Amino acid sequence: MATLSSGTLRVQVYEDNDELRNMLSMLLMHSPGFELCGAFSNCADVVINLSSQRPDVILCDIDMPGVGGIQGVRMVREKDKEVLILMYTVFDDNEHLFEALCEGANGYLLKGDSPADILSAIREVHDGGAPMSPGIAKKVIRLFALQRQKAESDLTVREKEILTLMVSGKSAKMIASQTGITFLTVRTHIKNIYDKLHVHSQTEAVSKAIKERLV
Repeated sequence: MATLSSGTLRVQVYEDNDELRNMLSMLLMHSPGFELCGAFSNCADVVINLSSQRPDVILCDIDMPGVGGIQGVRMVREKDKEVLILMYTVFDDNEHLFEALCEGANGYLLKGDSPADILSAIREVHDGGAPMSPGIAKKVIRLFALQRQKAESDLTVREKEILTLMVSGKSAKMIASQTGITFLTVRTHIKNIYDKLHVHSQTEAVSKAIKERLV
């Protein structure tokens, strides 16, 4: 992430609508504490732009010709895990929202938010927040609740039992002994748990089980 100068935030804009891109550019150029460091019609050169201009925050549309916003976020995250990315889009459906957040977006704004809201969101994401338009925030809560319920419902009764024992600190051998099933069968159940929870270790599985209240 670029080093701030006197608290000024460097913002890079990706928006294919010429009028809107110019409006956002003027907003950033004429707002104290903000600096425009590039405005582009798609994300084709996002990695080059990132390296050459070093923005603090990227404000990015989703639906653009050529390389769109979701792919752009993916490209940025392959090179830089720290730069902050705000999606700025007309899409409020679960598919676009979930995909953008999973790829590494830090916030999600809907077009129609006021200029003051846009500037506030840029400041908020820099301060460690995850700004979202009010309607989007409600969708996120519902969406991740559904994801948690899906993960929980995907686990079999035996897998939930084993996951509960894992949370209590039991090893695979101890679980085999306590449940009366073979060690190899326990290992198979644990592998299935990892696959369903999208984790790679017992520590990750336990952490996710606790955070999402799966057991």
